[in-house]
This record gives sequence, structure tokens and C-alpha cells, in this order.
Amino acid sequence: QVQLVESGGGLVQPGESLRLSCAASGIIFTTYHMDWYRQAPGKQRDLVAHIYSGGVTTYADSVKGRFTISRDNAKNTVYLQMNSMKPEDTAVYYCKATSSTHFRSYWGKGTLVTVSS
Repeated sequence: QVQLVESGGGLVQPGESLRLSCAASGIIFTTYHMDWYRQAPGKQRDLVAHIYSGGVTTYADSVKGRFTISRDNAKNTVYLQMNSMKPEDTAVYYCKATSSTHFRSYWGKGTLVTVSS
């Protein structure tokens, strides 16, 4: 059974930092590309950051220079370090795993991040 479990969400003030984690089980983690998406209230779910199975990363323009995605293959975990946070970063953040060898993907249930003073 595949599970993606996000953690680390919460309430922070503008300018502060937060680190999200997504622990994967039931997949061969090293063969999966990993993504962080976010969905603000009333809006569509958007891609925030992507890390290929080989480690190359890409980011949405809105978070470039502030967010960093990384992965620890020994722990089957992907991270999202969020710095200099803004109120517009408020959203539910979702982890997604996409197989690099088969047409399959999986989603976590999300973790809420609120940026407010």
C-alpha cells in the first residue's frame, strides 16, 4: 500500500521559515520524481517545486529564491524548505510521487500552511 504523509505545516508570520516533509512508503522511492503542490482556498492546485529522481530541481516563479526542494533517498522523504514566507504562500501543501518508469502517480492528503501576522 502506497502512502505519502506530509508534515510540518502550521502558522507562521510573514518573513519566517517553515520546513515541510513528505514521507513515502510502498514505493521504490529512488525511481519516483517528487513534487510539492499547493492549493489556496478557492483556487486550483498549482505546482510549487519538482525534484527528479536524479536530483534536478525546478520551481514555480513565485517561489524561486525562497523555497528549496530536496530529497533524502535513505529516508524515503522529500522536503520543502520555505523561507521569507508571504501571506500569499497560505495554502494546503500536497506531496505527489510520479513513477519514472510506469504511468502512475500518488498524492498525499496535504498539510495546511498559514502565513499571517
